[in-house]
Amino acid sequence: MDKLIASFQVDHTRIGYGIFVSRRDVVNGAYVTTFDIRMKRPNAEPAIHPNAMHTIEHVVATHLRNSRFRKHVVYWGPMGCLTGFYFITNTPHPIEPREIEKPIRAAFRALANWRGKVPGATPVNCGNWQLHDLAMAKFEAREFLSKEWSFEYPTAKRAKAGKRTVFDA
Repeated sequence: MDKLIASFQVDHTRIGYGIFVSRRDVVNGAYVTTFDIRMKRPNAEPAIHPNAMHTIEHVVATHLRNSRFRKHVVYWGPMGCLTGFYFITNTPHPIEPREIEKPIRAAFRALANWRGKVPGATPVNCGNWQLHDLAMAKFEAREFLSKEWSFEYPTAKRAKAGKRTVFDA
């Protein structure tokens, strides 16, 4: 296998906080865009604790799916590296990271100010309902909102060997 997927071609030693286009597809005439919502600098600071990630997932997904942007929301879910989330949208035209900045900031403000129980955190609604930490999720939301966000991926430079690209992963 010599074709490295797009998300592994990002230079994770240079990426910072922000919203980035991970990939864009056209499906039945609609633009399906996967955004990388990066809350932590990979390999440079501690990842988000799984309990906080799970709570962020529940609260932000609930907010986005009840927002004015709801008809464009396909998916909101955590990255395996625990440094951020993937947000997949479906729109009639291509959208850029700055166009979703407002709904993302609103969702994280809602989380930072959340009162009450974590939505869907019951044995009936969630596969791991006890894996939550609202206080830590609120802390992470405030931290993310306090950062200066970028909107363009730093891509990794790859060496060429003949016609083949050399990957270091």
